[in-house]
Order: sequence, then structure tokens, then C-alpha cells
Amino acid sequence: MSNRNFLLKGTLLLTLSGFLTKIIGFIYRIFLSQKIGAQGMGIYQLIFPVYTLCYALAAGGIQTAISRLVAAKAALKDEQGAHDVFLLSTSLAAVISILTEFFLYRHANWFAVHFLLEEQCTPLLKILAFSLPFGVFHACVNGYYLARKKLSVPASAQLIEQCFRVAASFLLFLVWSEKEVPITPKLAVFGLLAGELAAWLFTGFMILWDFCKGHYRLASMTAPFKELKAITALSLPLTCNRLLVNILHSIEAVLIPGHLQLFGLDNASALSIYGVLTGMALPLILFPSAITNALSTVLLPSVAEKQALGDRASIRKNILLSIKYCFLLGFGAFLFFYAGGDLLGLLLFKNEFAGTFIKTLSFICPCLYLSGTLSGILNGLGAANQTFWLNTLGLGIRLLFVFFIIPHYGIVGYLWGLIISELIVTLLSLYCLREFLFIHSL
Repeated sequence: MSNRNFLLKGTLLLTLSGFLTKIIGFIYRIFLSQKIGAQGMGIYQLIFPVYTLCYALAAGGIQTAISRLVAAKAALKDEQGAHDVFLLSTSLAAVISILTEFFLYRHANWFAVHFLLEEQCTPLLKILAFSLPFGVFHACVNGYYLARKKLSVPASAQLIEQCFRVAASFLLFLVWSEKEVPITPKLAVFGLLAGELAAWLFTGFMILWDFCKGHYRLASMTAPFKELKAITALSLPLTCNRLLVNILHSIEAVLIPGHLQLFGLDNASALSIYGVLTGMALPLILFPSAITNALSTVLLPSVAEKQALGDRASIRKNILLSIKYCFLLGFGAFLFFYAGGDLLGLLLFKNEFAGTFIKTLSFICPCLYLSGTLSGILNGLGAANQTFWLNTLGLGIRLLFVFFIIPHYGIVGYLWGLIISELIVTLLSLYCLREFLFIHSL
């Protein structure tokens, strides 16, 4: 398959899968918002900073390393090497994820009370801990198949995960309702665990079949320590970068409800507004990003392959096409959400705040969709440090707004911070890619 056809077909496949997943997920969020309420959504959303932190530790850098190294091996027709990279990388990720799972389960109360500042998160974190190894394995398999340009597996796994998550939550809701058990955010976390388990079973079967079909023999692995050293050298800085970014992101998420209380809200109101923003408005704004996320995912191994072959002209062409279509999508989304924000908030969530947030957040659409794709290109080029500093800068700007603006202007101050940070990060990402944007640089 030519690079152009791969980008087109791969993006279309992952976009379709992403849209279906987001449609199901969006309906699911409406269901959750009605069953556990805005405050319950806020508590549920609070646990994700801890989860993303654990996930970044176990798989953040390793998944990217798998995509880059396997793509490079495949470009050089080294099938044995590609399989070796996956096996070694996934084994390393599995060990880290199991240790992290154990630590999170044992210290869930400490994280809830001292980090998230919400004791109600303790049982949610304990349930969430069990999903970590399944999610990490799923991510590693996705990285392998993306590098091999077999996108049907990640696309199918994404759909399977979402379908099982929703189905498990709905069935559990029916059982709890019949037995008059209180409906709490545990409902959503059990659904998340079920989805990760289903994706783990599916991806495990697919990778096992792939290895058997390729007649892979572990005894044929040559220089495993050399390969492991290369994997570690690439994944370690990526993991450290993502850990620091996720720590900053976690601090941001935890501080928002507290600083809303400084603005004058009580704890329940602060959690409700946080739940409306992160559980209702932002997911809707991110809905069209199914296209740009797909493009970013496809570009990473493609750019890594072209870089291994020294084909800078193709890299430049891919970058320019990505910028063009991401900006057009973002501008169209801005017009749609700005014009219909109030109606969407009332129609979908029956919440006036959601409509206000959607309308304000519409301004970030052009930059938001573009910056994600540019980040994928930079990672594909091996510019992990640049991506790290850009993400850190964006989060730093938002944290400044959380600390100094929210106490005086409320949640609107945080929305201003989002808009400004996305604009700056997008412009700087374009600057980092400047050598590929002009013909005379090639």
C-alpha cells in the first residue's frame, strides 16, 4: 500500500471507528449524567488524573516506542526484529503496569484524600486499578498494529471496548435498580473495567494469531539486551516527559474544584460545575477530533517510516495536507458550536451551564484539532522533547489561570486559559516544524 493510500484509508477507518465510539460514548455520557448527576460526574472525572498518571508510567512512552521501532523494522523488512521489539516492549510494560496496579490499590485512600482531595474517590480508584494492566496491553498491541499498517485491529478494539463499557454499565444499572442499590459513580468505573477486559481479550487473540501465522520463534531472538536497550533509550525520556505532563494535568484537574470554592461556591456546586465542563461540554467539543486523532495516529508510524528511509519530501507533503484539513475542520466546528452551543446544552444535557461552556469552548476548536495532529507528527519525527516542552508550556499557562483567574472570575477564567494555551501551543508547534514547511529547506 502506498503512503498516500495508507494515510487516506487509515484515517478514514480510524475516523469511522472514532465517530462510532464517540457517538456511543456521547449517548453513554448523557445516560450517566442523568443517573449519577452532575456531582457524580464530577467525582467520576476526578479519578482520571490518577489513571492517566499510572497509564503514562506503564505505557505512555513504550507504546510510542513500539510504533516507531516496529515501523522502522518493517520498512527494512526485518520481520523477526519487529516481533522481538513488540514482545520485549510489552513484557516491560506488563511488569510496570502490574506493580503500578498493586501500588494504586494499596494506596487508593491516600490518593483520594491527599491528592484528589475527595474521599469518595477511594472505592473508584480501587476498581480502576484492576483495569490498568488490561489497558496497557491493549495499548501496546495497538502500537504494533499501527506500525504494521493493519488498522482494523485498533479500530475494532476501540469499538469493542466502548460497546462493552456501555453494555456492562447498563446491565449493572438494571441489576442495581431492581435490588434498590444506590446508583453511584461506581457504575461508570465498573463499565470502564469491563471495556478494558474485553479489549484485552480481543487484542490478545489477534496478536497471538499474528505471531503463530508468522511462525515466530522466541529462540530466534538475537541480542535481546541490545533491543531492550534501544527500547528503553527511546521510551524512557518519552515516559518521563509524559509523567511530568500528566502530573501537571492532574494538579490542574484537582485544583479546579478547590479554586471554584475560593470563588464562592460550595463543594457540591464546585464538583457539579467541574462535572458539567469535563463530563458534558468538553466531550462534545472533542467529538470532531475523531478525525484529527485518527490522522495523528496514522501519521506517527508513517512519518517514522519515511524518516527511516530519508524521504523528507513525503513528510513535508503529509504535514501540509494535515494542517490544511485540520484547520478547515476546526473552523467549521467553531462556527457550529458557537452558533448552536446554547441549544445543544439544553437539548442534550438539559443544563444551561453546558450550553455556555460549549459556546465559549468553540473558540479553541481550530487550534485544538490542529495541535493534536502536529504533536503526532513531532512524535513520529522523534522530537519527543519538543512535544514535552510544548505540552508543559500549555499546561503551565492553564495552571496560572487556575491559580490567579478562577478565584476572581470563576470557571470562565479557566476557559480563557484553555483558549490562550491552545493558541500558543499550536503556533509554537508550527514553528518547530518550520524546516518541513518550506521547499528550500529540503
